[in-house]
Amino acid sequence: MTFQSEPGAIGRDLPRRDGPAKVRGTATYAYETPLENAAYVHPVQATIARGRVVKLDTTAAEALEGVVKVLTPATVERLASTEDRELAALQDEEIAFRGQVIAVVVADSSEVARHAAAQVRVTYSQEAHDCELRADRDDLYAPETVNPGLPTDTAEGDVDAAMAAAEVTVEQTYSTAMYHNNPMEPHATTALWDPSGDGFLTLWESTQGVHPTRAVMASVFGLDEAQVRVVCPYVGGGFGSKGQPHVNVVLAALAARAVPGRPMRLALTRRQMFSLAGYRTPTIQRCRLGADRQGNLTALAIDAVGQTAKLKEFAEQTGVPARMMYASPNRRTTHRFAALDVPPPSWMRAPGECPGMFGPEVAMDELAERLGMDPVELRIRNEPDVEPGSGKPFSSRNLVGCLREGAARFGWAERDLRPGLRRRGDWLVGTGVAASTYPVARLPGSTAVIRREGDRYVAEIGAADLGTGTWTTLPQIAADALGVPVSQVDVRIGDTRYPMASVAGGSSGMTTWGSAVVEAARAFRSEYGAEPPDGAEASGTAGPPDDRYAMHAFGAQFAEAHVHTDTGEVRVPRLLGMFAAGRIINPRTARSQFIGGMTMGLSMALHENSVLDPRTGHVVNHDFADYHITANADVDDIQAHWLTEHDPHVNAMGSKGIGEIGIVGTAAAVANAVWHACGVRVRDLPITLDKVLHALG
Repeated sequence: MTFQSEPGAIGRDLPRRDGPAKVRGTATYAYETPLENAAYVHPVQATIARGRVVKLDTTAAEALEGVVKVLTPATVERLASTEDRELAALQDEEIAFRGQVIAVVVADSSEVARHAAAQVRVTYSQEAHDCELRADRDDLYAPETVNPGLPTDTAEGDVDAAMAAAEVTVEQTYSTAMYHNNPMEPHATTALWDPSGDGFLTLWESTQGVHPTRAVMASVFGLDEAQVRVVCPYVGGGFGSKGQPHVNVVLAALAARAVPGRPMRLALTRRQMFSLAGYRTPTIQRCRLGADRQGNLTALAIDAVGQTAKLKEFAEQTGVPARMMYASPNRRTTHRFAALDVPPPSWMRAPGECPGMFGPEVAMDELAERLGMDPVELRIRNEPDVEPGSGKPFSSRNLVGCLREGAARFGWAERDLRPGLRRRGDWLVGTGVAASTYPVARLPGSTAVIRREGDRYVAEIGAADLGTGTWTTLPQIAADALGVPVSQVDVRIGDTRYPMASVAGGSSGMTTWGSAVVEAARAFRSEYGAEPPDGAEASGTAGPPDDRYAMHAFGAQFAEAHVHTDTGEVRVPRLLGMFAAGRIINPRTARSQFIGGMTMGLSMALHENSVLDPRTGHVVNHDFADYHITANADVDDIQAHWLTEHDPHVNAMGSKGIGEIGIVGTAAAVANAVWHACGVRVRDLPITLDKVLHALG
């Protein structure tokens, strides 16, 4: 049978294939895997920020009916690798941060496990701890690299001399808060150790990468990767926190190892996730801009300060986007970190770009104010011809198009530059803009298989769908490459039994996996032609990116903010994002991703703030009652649009990642809109009423 391609399998607005299962509640998540005689695991956490456990009294816990085991540093097995200290669960009595796991209870029910964990009595030897991030600390240090292996500092020209000679300058310090990823599905694992003694471990795991998780767990337990299977067909959100295994996965596996043949379920509580699943470091950003009176930048610098853990280093690349965003002959970026007695930070949606665009994009607005220039025009005026630093040509760069088209759709031309002049009843009204960017990444090694099964085609690859649409967009890519109707293509993902796939992170998923699927489809057609036999099969591997070009997605976010004249309450009734992100695979899933990112950016601007008490090392607002996030009522009109962009250099599909760029720039646009509404520059997020109320008199 010969199939005819439907017009534009890529680019069709198709509904999500996984939608009905999720709406009906039939999608099986990691914790829900149907297995008989499952036991439940609950961690015991340290209540001090630094020291050691002197004594663990587990007598009362073990006496409870339904308790199977209590694992402690004295009773748990030794791990094969403790190189990653975050994953070295229960391997010694040292305590590196408050909330660290010091014991684990295994019981017949989750209720008994939790109750028993509360019965474990702990005696500590407490030491002085240090949990306070400040830019004036004398122990800040420069790491060897910043995530993901980028230079810590860069310098071009002479920033100090250019600032001294500049006709107009901005020198300000901006800060972003500590943020926790908080996906709706908590970090959850079901683990089963084969009782036959051959050391086979199966993990049903909520993860952004089944193959990377398998590799880590095999190393930690001293197994061959063939002895570990990781399964994850559905994920209820991750936002980076599930991009690499955290200690909960090791704990579930340790419990399964201690009771072979019995499945172990471990789902972190919301409060436990604030200690054990990563977070975004708070940042302090000293930004310096110099320009002539026509708005041409002559100097640009950002000195970023963040925190990491003494237990394990993670260096957020806050200053990196400033290296390539605008043209300037003199440029400097630096990163310094305080190593504190806190849990390890980790990836959170758009690490680096998200916090790192806040300071510079507010600074650009302040520069526009001092120049008396439209902030959209200021950004356009400083458009580089090639990528600053590398000198590479851009594969495509449509930031100017995003700014102009976004401004037209938003009604920017009607804007008066002066702040504090527009009112609607008791509300002051303002508008703001910020630019956004995110790099295009294609990770090596991902492989796909295309197979003919009866009258259908099947694509297999161990990719992850975080709720972003992979179940839907991979069939579109495969159908397009094969030249068949998308209705004739199935995919199988989320299992290490399928070919290797990279992590769903850094907006690299579809760029990488789609490239592998296209290569497999080309190999399939080359070998079997238009009428392949049943069982015909071919594979393909994603190749390296074309390093002759600088590859980035770009965008522009526009916000309207209202500030109440009596209370200082801030509302944002309107957000509009305009993006240039290559070829859009599926408009429906793309719009969802852009809007989701912008919603998180609005949440960052107005609400989110993990409040760490330096006296205890404890995040005190560690639940959804006190950790506020944006809800539907916070924005009336949120729109995402994109330019038609053809970029033949990024990959065979011409696509760029879209999962993260939406959050980048949004908080700065809101802060700039708040200034335009009431004349107050809020440089420290979140924008709470106390930060504007003093000026409303």
